Amino acid sequence: MVSAVEATNEFLSRAMDALELPANMQEILREPQRALHVSVEVDLDDGEVHQFKGFRVQHNNIRGPYKGGLRYHPGLDADHAAALASLMTWKTAVVGVPFGGAKGGICIDPSKYSDAEVERITRKFVQGIAPIIGPTIDIPAPDMGTGAREMAWIMSEYEKFHGFSPGVVTGKPVELFGTPSRSEATGRGCWKVTEAALKKQGKKLKGATVVIQGFGNVGAHAAAFIHESGGKVIAVSDHNGGIIDRSGLDIPALRAHIADGGTIQDFGSPEVISNAELLLLDCDVLMPAAIGEVITGDNAGDLRCELIVEGANMPTTPDGDSILRDRGIMVVPDILANAGGVATSYFEWVQNLQYMLWGVDETRGKLDKLMAGAFDAVFDRADERTCSLRDAAFILGVERVARAAELRGIQ
Repeated sequence: MVSAVEATNEFLSRAMDALELPANMQEILREPQRALHVSVEVDLDDGEVHQFKGFRVQHNNIRGPYKGGLRYHPGLDADHAAALASLMTWKTAVVGVPFGGAKGGICIDPSKYSDAEVERITRKFVQGIAPIIGPTIDIPAPDMGTGAREMAWIMSEYEKFHGFSPGVVTGKPVELFGTPSRSEATGRGCWKVTEAALKKQGKKLKGATVVIQGFGNVGAHAAAFIHESGGKVIAVSDHNGGIIDRSGLDIPALRAHIADGGTIQDFGSPEVISNAELLLLDCDVLMPAAIGEVITGDNAGDLRCELIVEGANMPTTPDGDSILRDRGIMVVPDILANAGGVATSYFEWVQNLQYMLWGVDETRGKLDKLMAGAFDAVFDRADERTCSLRDAAFILGVERVARAAELRGIQ
């Protein structure tokens, strides 16, 4: 299987070739501008000193400060961080927010460490990356394995060196100048583009059958908004597998059950299925919202859906994407579908810079308008060039970054 970087660059190369960009411009836009490796040595609770590997890859800042999440995951490495940083560059460009792209984090399974250990690890990591982040330089955010708690620690540690700087990270607790709707934003954006894509297919979300792989922050919020809109979520899953109810799951009850310490698999009397089986269910909409590379050349030909909305990062491999194109299955790509998080991060950052607060309804309204507009722009470009939504999204993103580079005198 191709690496994450190779997969990203394959999608990117198609867009660059379609735009007939000169070779030198292609090289400028493809390569990260900086990659920092950080050694994080921390005293653990048992008195032993342990070393962790940290990364921050800054891909491109031609359109604005670097922007991207910090991931705490045992599978994180420099290659994966570089691929995700590149995706952030095109994602911010597609939705039109004034950021570039970055990604990073620590190679760690945070569940194996105490809260105190994770805090010490986070603060030591910030000490390593502090010289290259800041409100106008690089603004991290939560990602897999991190959340508002870690962002609060990052802001606190950064402020030891630079003074009051709420804009250094987004996704912070509301009490520390975060945005109330940030946790729901990626899922809400997925819901909004699902609604828009179904409309283009001549359908309505109300009554549509939806299958969601992943019931974490993205999948659970997307499911909630879909359910509220009359969509029928018939199956969901986590890393242990999934459940299915063809009459439609009671999403509010399921979320309450999980909040009380329950699991997906012990909710009611479910029909339990594996994650592999879940992807092959007959449905109107399939939303992979967990991990990457789950739709591949091995299973793309067997999917039984008419629309795929990519809530996860890179859930479809290039060979899988090729099969989906040939089958005529509409795919709303990750750089558009899951951009609700970075869009709302932008709203939080703007508020932090101006020391002001917006209400939840105002933030949601701005997000809905931005996501709907971005979807229409990508759809129109796909129609204009007779290409897939993925190719159209990359073409639009690359075009905007390349034009900004030219205007800056970068040739």
